Amino acid sequence: MYQFHLPDMTCGHCVATVTETVKALDAAATLDFEREARRVRISSELGREVLVRALSEAGYTPATEAG
Repeated sequence: MYQFHLPDMTCGHCVATVTETVKALDAAATLDFEREARRVRISSELGREVLVRALSEAGYTPATEAG
């Protein structure tokens, strides 16, 4: 399980984009959003760096945060 702070995730469309981005790489991934806090927890077989790269390419560069 990884946790990311996504400062640019501000709306439902953002949540959908993040979900689609992760699911395109790992259809079995689960995502849990705290939209007001701009956080997402992702359970995936993918490595953290793969997720960071994919999220960044989608326009949601994670802020540095332990997870």
